[in-house]
Amino acid sequence: MPDRPTPREVSALIRDLRNHAIDGIGDRAALMDRKADLFERIAASEPGNAEYADVARGARLQADEANGRLP
Repeated sequence: MPDRPTPREVSALIRDLRNHAIDGIGDRAALMDRKADLFERIAASEPGNAEYADVARGARLQADEANGRLP
């Protein structure tokens, strides 16, 4: 079974996203990559859950846009 994110990982990401949103701390593109990775791991651990897969795809699209990886 894929490695699900730990509560500590989720908390750290939420904290870092908050810090970025409020104080501008951190690189937005890197944060979007972390968020996408986390959601992809969650979706991979629940292979039959279409909603999780959809959220993971959306997060990856957002990360790719933030990193300039889309045309």
